[in-house]
Amino acid sequence: MKLTENIIRESKIFEKEYSKILAKIKSAKRIAIFRHIMPDFDALGTQFGLATRIKDNFPEKEVRCFGDNHVTFTPRGLFPETNKLSDAWFDDEFLAIIVDVGDQKRIADPRFIKAKYKIKIDHHPMTDDIFDLSVVDTEKAAAAEIVVNMLLSFKGKYVFSKKAAEYFYIALVGDSGRFQYSSTTPHTFDIASLLLEKGINITEIYEKMYIKTLDDLEVTKFIMNNFKIDKYGVAYYVLTNNDLINLKITSERGKDNVNLFSNIEGVKIWCSITEDITEPCFRVSIRSRNYVINGVAAEFKGGGHAQASGAQIADLSELPKLIEALDRLIIENK
Repeated sequence: MKLTENIIRESKIFEKEYSKILAKIKSAKRIAIFRHIMPDFDALGTQFGLATRIKDNFPEKEVRCFGDNHVTFTPRGLFPETNKLSDAWFDDEFLAIIVDVGDQKRIADPRFIKAKYKIKIDHHPMTDDIFDLSVVDTEKAAAAEIVVNMLLSFKGKYVFSKKAAEYFYIALVGDSGRFQYSSTTPHTFDIASLLLEKGINITEIYEKMYIKTLDDLEVTKFIMNNFKIDKYGVAYYVLTNNDLINLKITSERGKDNVNLFSNIEGVKIWCSITEDITEPCFRVSIRSRNYVINGVAAEFKGGGHAQASGAQIADLSELPKLIEALDRLIIENK
């Protein structure tokens, strides 16, 4: 495998950190890999890709992945089920590697805190630093892009299996919007190209990632019949708990259709607003092409990337304030 100039250059930026991470992986007998709650393709793909890569090269180590399973990705066979272990497992020494999480509160399993040493690898802006070692690059399209760059930088005869490459490719494709988001760079494509060299079948991968059912069409029909768009170009749809029940989907799936509006003329910012009765709150996913939206997301208990962020409102009485803030962003950046 011949590394490109982009990959070599990026590897040198975090050369010291990568070396320390490899040393920690080599010395650890037990490794736990964590990611964020309500996982997406990047969170799960990076988590399982890294776990697979470590086990391929260090089969004697105990490597565990923690966090809730995805409501559709897991049954669909994209990812295996995550571990459900008792608190006793965390009593013995272990190394924690946390991927694709910007905020400590969003780490899916709070027991990561028991680790003797904690490593964070991420592409979200860092909101807190409780880690012993952090590698954060907010210019990368996916956490997987950073992790793969790190793994390729390791000197030595290390195996990079087809299965690990599949997981990382899913992660990269998912968080780059199939290489459409502005965060996609030549380095992103170089990483994707090297993953393809491992013999992965992208046709099978895309089918598993994006296949739809007839029930899914009913959800799409409901959204297309009920979405709203204001005069400034903010489009959004609302799914209440009653809607979710009638459509037979969970709140985690509320944002599945947010990108229906990504290529519609006149739509500048688009959102999904989904009720979550477990909080209780309405979870908001915000997307855009040309507007930096994470500042507005931060005003509403959220954050994220420049063109892809999450937020939260207590109830629908706060929705006009959210839309007004997005309108203001468009007006101020004409």
